[in-house]
Amino acid sequence: MRAWASVVGLLLAALAVDALAAAEVRGVRLWRAPDNTRLVFDLSGQVQHSVFTLTAPHRIVIDVSGAQLRTQLDKLALGNTPISGLRAAQRTPNDLRLVLDLSKAVVPKSFTLAPNQQYGHRLVLDLFDQEPAAAPELPPTRVASARTVPLPTPVVTPTKPAAKATTPLPRGKRDIVVAIDAGHGGEDPGAIGPQGAQEKHVVLAIARELQRQINAEKGFRAELVRTGDYFIPLRRRTEIARKKGADLFVSIHADAAPRSSAFGASVYALSDRGATSETARWLADSENRSDLIGGAGSVSLEDKDRMLAGVLLDLSMTASLSSSLNIGQKVLSNMGRITPLHKERVEQAGFMVLKSPDIPSILVETGFISNPGESEKLQTRSHQQALARAIHGGVRQFFHQSPPPGTYIAWLRDSGKIARGRQEHVVASGETLALIAERYQVDMVALRRANSLKNDDLKIGQVLDIPAATLAGQP
Repeated sequence: MRAWASVVGLLLAALAVDALAAAEVRGVRLWRAPDNTRLVFDLSGQVQHSVFTLTAPHRIVIDVSGAQLRTQLDKLALGNTPISGLRAAQRTPNDLRLVLDLSKAVVPKSFTLAPNQQYGHRLVLDLFDQEPAAAPELPPTRVASARTVPLPTPVVTPTKPAAKATTPLPRGKRDIVVAIDAGHGGEDPGAIGPQGAQEKHVVLAIARELQRQINAEKGFRAELVRTGDYFIPLRRRTEIARKKGADLFVSIHADAAPRSSAFGASVYALSDRGATSETARWLADSENRSDLIGGAGSVSLEDKDRMLAGVLLDLSMTASLSSSLNIGQKVLSNMGRITPLHKERVEQAGFMVLKSPDIPSILVETGFISNPGESEKLQTRSHQQALARAIHGGVRQFFHQSPPPGTYIAWLRDSGKIARGRQEHVVASGETLALIAERYQVDMVALRRANSLKNDDLKIGQVLDIPAATLAGQP
């Protein structure tokens, strides 16, 4: 009997040790996007999990091995999501079952994320809507946590979605479409200022203001890539822009630097040959980690880069990069009138969000949120409006000079209703004087004369004056 009692005691002790070793579910967070809902479970360690669905009624079951629940689930605001309830049961000391009651069928996708500088282990469940629906009015992010951690209050009062002016365009003349991408969002707050201001809130406010200003101008239409506080993988952002028919992609950020003294706004375009400065390289690496922070499932960033390596050599990429540099220089010049600049020229680096071969793309760093003075300024509505005006002005200048064919702005140019003014071109890698002359439909002799060129040698980043072209609306 004593031996049997000893064996039972050892088994109970082993079970107790296993229970103590189980990871804890310490918090649950929820975000609603236009076409999906994301649940994030914060964990104290690694777990194994499986997911399956049930019908009549619709439910999703998540079995988590090696986990114990250490938070409350009834604090989540489930309104405007397909989740009608969330409950849990501890099946064994080591096995946790989570059940989501659903109001409609969804397509689940789950994955785990390793710790990073901002978060520990996480279990992510994405619920994709089966039927396309109008973008919902997004609720604020809600957090249920075992310990109360105050969240930074959104830094500005969000503007209402900007309505497009309804004045009809001439028949067959379309708007120029500008896709505005507010960086980060949802699970990924971006950079955080000294007083807790989150980049994702600041840049969304600037993006909304920029959209309002662009939509107030006839012949232009601005579309937000991210309309609320939710995460979008980097590749998906350019896909959204392409589906919206974008002529230009503008990604807005307010990043941090290792030194809090770093200050000033910058504009970036893609580089296929490496960064133009250490700051550019550092910021690109930081932004490209967004998928790892926010969670893009099994997407391989390295594989994407390899697949795009050939595309970057394509002529369409060269033309797109050239336009990006031109737009970027105009935006940067305008921004220099209302805020200090970190660099006086458009920087280049391998930002993943800019790697669209067919859409000119720029990334605007509106300032360093890690700098106490700039962080405070970036949170004011007046400075946000001024930044939006500067970006809008640069975009307008570029498209008044080089409107896409078939647009209302191109029609105004061809009709002589827009002053042509001075047109510039920033030389990109791989471009020749002959290629530039052909693109703008100008004579090589006139192009040399306008720039006092003694030969046809060009330098990357060199700014050329383009003499009056015979045709408007060249790309």
